Amino acid sequence: MPKAVLSVDFDSARNAMVENQIKRRGIFDRAVLRALLQVPRHLFVEPKFLSRAYSDSALPIKENQTISQPYIVALMTQSAMLKADDRVLEIGTGSAYQAAVLAEIVQKVYTIGIVESLAQTAKDKLKKLDYKNVTVRHGDGYRGWPEQSPFDAILITAAAPKIPQLLIDQLKVGGRMVLPLGKTKGSQDLIVLTKLEDGSLKEKFITAVVFVPMTGEIRQ
Repeated sequence: MPKAVLSVDFDSARNAMVENQIKRRGIFDRAVLRALLQVPRHLFVEPKFLSRAYSDSALPIKENQTISQPYIVALMTQSAMLKADDRVLEIGTGSAYQAAVLAEIVQKVYTIGIVESLAQTAKDKLKKLDYKNVTVRHGDGYRGWPEQSPFDAILITAAAPKIPQLLIDQLKVGGRMVLPLGKTKGSQDLIVLTKLEDGSLKEKFITAVVFVPMTGEIRQ
């Protein structure tokens, strides 16, 4: 490991990330801020990017995937309006950083990753970090996790070309789905969908984002 990496004070870098990148950009939810201070993001990035672990940027991980920038993780998490006793489904495990952040806030996290090697790495990493309230599954998240539904919130961490009705069906009434929606690779709309009593959806636009595309059955 390069000496420059060894000299990084990760705790100070993480504190600076929250103060300078997260709070100043409008993230106010105390549970979200606390989670970002707790989760060691440097343990979720590739070794060659350790010195950039707390920079405000997405970073490459294996299998042509990315770990989202901290601000976007914070924004999606805050937008889900989570409570301590919530049960949350995440579609797109990736590095498992988002799952770890969720696990610091809610009672139970279920996360599905379509890339088997990444799902296994995530499972091992979360176990090593003692996240007992996260269950990882390898599979196509398009169909969700019906046997564990309904969920208080669902976060989709890859760009969906359309709203997945099968996942909407697994939301509780009043539940929130946060997802990047769009067919283009250039950018998507980050939106929050709230499920109303009659089954309809209330949609709120948050911001423009760029995510890797959601793959699998949703593309058929």
